[in-house]
Amino acid sequence: MQIGYIGNGISSNWKGSPRAIAFDEASIKEKLANTHLPCYIVKDFGDRIGVSNEGEITQEGKGLQLLAMVPPLTAAQLGDPTFQRDYQLKYCYKTGAMANGIASEALVIAMGKAALIGSFGAAGLVPRRVNEAIDTIQAALPTQSYAFNLIHSPNEKALETGAVQLYLEKKVRVVEASAYLRLTEQIVHYRVAGLSQDAEGTTLIQNKVIAKISRKEVAKHFMNPAPEKFLQNLLAQGKITPLQAELAKKVPMADDITVEADSGGHTDNRPLIAVLSTIIALRDQIQEEQQYAKRIRIGAGGGISTPESALGAFMMGAAYIVTGSVNQACVEAGTSEHVRELLSKVSSTDVMMAPASDMFEMGVELQVLKRGSLFGPRAKKLHDYYTRYNSIDEIPAADRKILEEKTFRAPLETIWQYCIDFFQERDPEQIERAKDNPKRKMALIFRWYLGLSSNWANAGKLERKMDFQIWCGPAMGAFNDWVKGTYLDAYENRQAVDIAEHIMTGAAYLYRINSLKMQGVELPIAYGSLPIVERALAH
Repeated sequence: MQIGYIGNGISSNWKGSPRAIAFDEASIKEKLANTHLPCYIVKDFGDRIGVSNEGEITQEGKGLQLLAMVPPLTAAQLGDPTFQRDYQLKYCYKTGAMANGIASEALVIAMGKAALIGSFGAAGLVPRRVNEAIDTIQAALPTQSYAFNLIHSPNEKALETGAVQLYLEKKVRVVEASAYLRLTEQIVHYRVAGLSQDAEGTTLIQNKVIAKISRKEVAKHFMNPAPEKFLQNLLAQGKITPLQAELAKKVPMADDITVEADSGGHTDNRPLIAVLSTIIALRDQIQEEQQYAKRIRIGAGGGISTPESALGAFMMGAAYIVTGSVNQACVEAGTSEHVRELLSKVSSTDVMMAPASDMFEMGVELQVLKRGSLFGPRAKKLHDYYTRYNSIDEIPAADRKILEEKTFRAPLETIWQYCIDFFQERDPEQIERAKDNPKRKMALIFRWYLGLSSNWANAGKLERKMDFQIWCGPAMGAFNDWVKGTYLDAYENRQAVDIAEHIMTGAAYLYRINSLKMQGVELPIAYGSLPIVERALAH
């Protein structure tokens, strides 16, 4: 396979040993893959075009003709170096917090030990379970970085309050704030309680916040300092000090903001190419206004699962990237083997939107897998009943019979008793609010199905497999297409750190290839992407 050239040439020559130039396919691939070294495309005196990682550029008439060149750029150079420095990372790469422990201890620990950062999926878990996860992760990662999810719970305020209290007590120093529509006193408490001042008067931020957003109005909340009303309330309760309240006026609510595009789970299905640039521009505007000592970093998540999508995000200015759906198919994910196998076979079109359990009454939806499950259509039907009727007693008898036999597999009043038992540990106030409120009671009954359906999937309860709620975005299908025919095609071989390596090194390689193409170098298709070669990683 020959390299072609259609450019205008470089008015310089290449000087070096002819033996350093590769002309055969295997050697060319090797030199192109050496992204830590410069890449020179040269033409010899026989008009052959080759590749070298050595030599020097000269303006003298001696030497071979230099057609194109690309400086070194490794995977570690993609993104914002301050993100790597602050979290002590190898790459500007993060795994997101898939709820109900799908982003498990094993996943977070594997990432941390590889000098990467992952967020534990604490959303939907009771405090006891989250406490156990904190102990496990802190014991395994005494010096490495990790994060825990802090999800906005408008219908279960006690959960958000309890999570913040637990994170402060356990000294969890990084939270990934998600599903926020606006700031709450709880997230402000976490942020401000970690502020202090050194001897030189510099504000120190101990509790870092990585906020996941998809809308400008929400991004503004996290880009600005904490609202005064929350600071005064926290001061009055003795939860923060006067000094912390004063320091809070000088720092934003988040250190990092992840722009969430078309992702699995909670999503607005927004295209990354449109929303990322908008949020970066908003950050720049607010930075000019506030003049923070340290600029907020903007990362990208949703739809990222290949070298192409990763490089696209970095080239648009993302400080870091976040992967989600693809990690759920990894061996470390806290889900069942059935789910991992199912995810390994899906395409980008095998997803749909369905009502979210935590914001059911508000009509908020999340993205789920539609292949191999009836959860999506059944969940949509429940929300339809909720909007049309004021109580379960108003549901037509024939419809209720189908619900009880097909969806709930039990009488709705029996499900209500299950709800009472469940919320005794989780949030007793939910039951109190449902007394003498039949519509609220109906919502809790329907949320029982929406909540347990993801637990059934995680536990692999195959008798309920048609009710599995599996959060998934189109990125999963793109990943499957990318790895088809390689060892990663088999779900048993998928490890989160290994995938991160392939995505990041593949992105660096793709940057080199695209840079050469823009200089007029025509490369054979075989050189277009970095081969996926199995690595020796411990299972």
